[in-house]
Amino acid sequence: MATLFKTEGNKAFEAGNYEDAVSWYTRGISKDPTFVNLYTNRAMARFKLEAWEDCLNDCLQAIELKPQNFKAYFYLAQAQLNLKHPNEALSSASTAYEIGVSTADASTAKACELVLNAKRAKWETAERARLRQRNEMLRELEDAIEKAGFDQSHQTVNPFEIHEIEEATKQKVQELYSLFALADPANMQRRQVPDYMVDQISFAFMHDPVITKSGQSYERTTIEAHLKVSQTDPLTREPLSRAELRPNLALKQACTEFLESNGWAVDW
Repeated sequence: MATLFKTEGNKAFEAGNYEDAVSWYTRGISKDPTFVNLYTNRAMARFKLEAWEDCLNDCLQAIELKPQNFKAYFYLAQAQLNLKHPNEALSSASTAYEIGVSTADASTAKACELVLNAKRAKWETAERARLRQRNEMLRELEDAIEKAGFDQSHQTVNPFEIHEIEEATKQKVQELYSLFALADPANMQRRQVPDYMVDQISFAFMHDPVITKSGQSYERTTIEAHLKVSQTDPLTREPLSRAELRPNLALKQACTEFLESNGWAVDW
């Protein structure tokens, strides 16, 4: 019976009827609370509905039933990002990536991108705190913008209007930071490491990058450690050996020059 409800839920999901899908999956769970796929599928439907807390709870339940659950960690990380919990999201995304690599999951590259997004969100949270600490006026203006957005969003129950207000508030805050950066570039400029300088295994800043035959660059020590376990490119899944790695001299030079003028990047 639970399988039948899952099938109906999948049909509703594919048709874009996410609320109906949630209802079908919930009925299935009531019949078999140990059916892990019902939780991950309901999490996906709730993610589409932007019900972040419910999505998070379903993912946690799925992980409890099946610890090595790529899909559950993948959606858990996205829910945590939307709930503005970047530290937790980074941990969940990293776990999804590790599971994806070990199981050769087809969505491993997406998990890699999710790790970078989570790490970027974590860094931006720290950057925001650093910049706010430097400028009292910035703090006061940002707080005023966010309070106005919060008050406005609580005057409606329309999800579309709430989303529009939240996006407009984010845009105003971004413009505020841009203005302060123009006024004081030495102290108020946001710091960010370019994605191409970040290793796709450890997600750390690269110091000795090597390139594979597929054109993907990695930090030498991390890709060599990976190849001791699996003779494949962790992202493309193509066969790869240590002998096929080549120094990426142009990227190494770019990383060296970036680090010389941005010493903070070593802690990214």
